[in-house]
Amino acid sequence: MNRILALDFGRARIGVAISDELHLLAHPLETISANQQPEARIAEIVREKKVDHVVTGVPKRMNGQIGSAATEVLDFVEKLRAILPCPIVTWDERLTTVAAHRALRDAGKKTRDTRSYVDQVAAQMILQTYLDRRAAQRDQ
Repeated sequence: MNRILALDFGRARIGVAISDELHLLAHPLETISANQQPEARIAEIVREKKVDHVVTGVPKRMNGQIGSAATEVLDFVEKLRAILPCPIVTWDERLTTVAAHRALRDAGKKTRDTRSYVDQVAAQMILQTYLDRRAAQRDQ
């Protein structure tokens, strides 16, 4: 099976995570600067890693509504759909960046030291949730 890629979109950085070939585990991959043609780098990763599809986290408001941050993500998703050879799935990712910061803090990491990879961890959390949900639906 081809891997699944996940993105945690941010105005400054985009966290990227990738699944294993069995779609069981998510792994942090890299952080892409949002102001340096991130679409091209994502397309390159999709080609290099033979990605089956991309999961992009959409930060909905706590009441489930789409706010300005989610609208930015959806606009970015449309740009990606125009250039990627694979489908893109949007996924509710409320509070994953907060959870990533908490997990790293609980692991003894200082916030200022995690700036370069916290977005990867958030993308990993988005992807792991997605993989777990797919597995649970298959098992029903």
